[in-house]
Amino acid sequence: MRLLRHPLGLISALLLAAVVLAVLLAPVLSPQPPGLSSLRLAFEGPAAGHPLGFDSAGRDILARLLYGGRNTLGGAVIALAVALVLGVPSGLLAGYYGGWFDSAASWVVNLVMALPAMVVLLASRAILGSTVWVLMVVLGFLVAPSFFRLVRGIVANVRRELYVDAAKVSGLSDTRIVSRHILIVVRAPIIIQVALVAGIAISLQAGLEFLGIGSGDSPTWGAMLNEAFKNIQRAPLLMLWPGLALGLTSGALVLLAAALRDVLEDRATAPSASRTAPDARATSKPAAVEAGERAHLLSVRDLAVAYPGTGEVVRGVDLDVRAGEIVGLVGESGSGKTQTAFSILGILPEKGRVSRGSISIEGQEIVGLPERAHRALRGTLVAYVPQEPMSNLDPAFTIGSQLVEPIRYKLGLRRAEATRRALDLLRLVEITDPRRTFDSYPHEISGGMAQRVLIAGAMSCEPKLLIADEPTTALDVRVQAEVLGLLRRLQRDNDLGVLLVTHNLGVVADLCDRVAVMREGRIVERGTAEQVLSTPRDPYTRELLSAVLPLEVN
Repeated sequence: MRLLRHPLGLISALLLAAVVLAVLLAPVLSPQPPGLSSLRLAFEGPAAGHPLGFDSAGRDILARLLYGGRNTLGGAVIALAVALVLGVPSGLLAGYYGGWFDSAASWVVNLVMALPAMVVLLASRAILGSTVWVLMVVLGFLVAPSFFRLVRGIVANVRRELYVDAAKVSGLSDTRIVSRHILIVVRAPIIIQVALVAGIAISLQAGLEFLGIGSGDSPTWGAMLNEAFKNIQRAPLLMLWPGLALGLTSGALVLLAAALRDVLEDRATAPSASRTAPDARATSKPAAVEAGERAHLLSVRDLAVAYPGTGEVVRGVDLDVRAGEIVGLVGESGSGKTQTAFSILGILPEKGRVSRGSISIEGQEIVGLPERAHRALRGTLVAYVPQEPMSNLDPAFTIGSQLVEPIRYKLGLRRAEATRRALDLLRLVEITDPRRTFDSYPHEISGGMAQRVLIAGAMSCEPKLLIADEPTTALDVRVQAEVLGLLRRLQRDNDLGVLLVTHNLGVVADLCDRVAVMREGRIVERGTAEQVLSTPRDPYTRELLSAVLPLEVN
């Protein structure tokens, strides 16, 4: 275990384990009950069977220290459990979904954080009694907002990561996405927060007992400090033992948490995988599919996408993709092509909505479908290849793990079968050493190889429609050609319908059968690739072509 090889972690773990084990074994280590008193032994020093001596009431200090640890640590565990149960799930929900729950939960959290903790505890004691367990439940409620705000803040940032969107598009449920991609990000901060809250709970409980507010009939470290302070002039050594127990326990918690964080966040950095790509394969452009030859795989009619305060960013879009053809959706940045693709996938950003129109895939209308129904289509019927390949892979998991999970979830395969399928997919996308790539983390492979991995993931559940959003933007020219050749081969071999979102007219000329040109949310021209590129009718299309054609030399 890597924690035991961490010096700080080993020392703090051993120290904390010794404290916990000692209080659990209190009856064995100190057979004498902690409440047994003999006034003639008051303030007596160490004796046989009583290595720490006696307190002001003639009670064995070791017995009270061990049994008191049970009450003190037990109270901290109760407060921590309440805080975790209330704070972490609500923080996950608020950060991941946002909306009304986020607003309501944040309002409640701000209200609770405005309450003075000590005053609330004092009032709780007056109302509920002085039992330490009850006060620790109240304390757990008071510190739960710290977990909520920590988790919510991290999750709200992580949910915008491209690899979370990629997991959604692959068809994974929200529960799996949260448990797999979100929790791993928040676990280290939660561990640190657990240590801090446990320390706070122990200190506050000890403070209450020191002030004489806790339950005086039960031994605790705080009560021992209270008694020692009253007799500090006569027996100052009485302050040492409970103070040492509190200090060692709190310090060990913080140091152990820091070591655990280091271990969990540590990822060995291996040498980068070879960037040598397979030789480019000479491929020819597939013949265009004649209109009407096949039924529409994708049919978009009068599509409009709107945002509050912005209005419609896509308006009146008509688009068709047939099985076995590649349709290019072309336009400059901000033209609405990506919003159109996201509408088809059902992953519009927050507050975006399809305000009118129809989108059907294989004759099934998807506008207005609930998220669960959309999720069932992703991966198996429609798949997505995003741009920025490195950002769409979760850095916390190996390539193989990220390929296997959707296969197991969507196809119901066992892990061994899903692993074999993932390795076959890596071979399919022309990765020369599938096993090495399978076992690598994203930072250990090149950008071109990462794009091939994303294509393999998109093909993992045998979709019929593939939406590729600028799949070659971040790649150099040679790798672009290889990826385009790969897409063409997969489209031909699997009879895929492909919607290629791009601003690169060179890619369109090389790959597409038909083209739709977008400007300011509208399609201004459509036709075969040859027609649109050789004899464009719309002035905007001519502007795009003139921007990429070399200047003629007189």
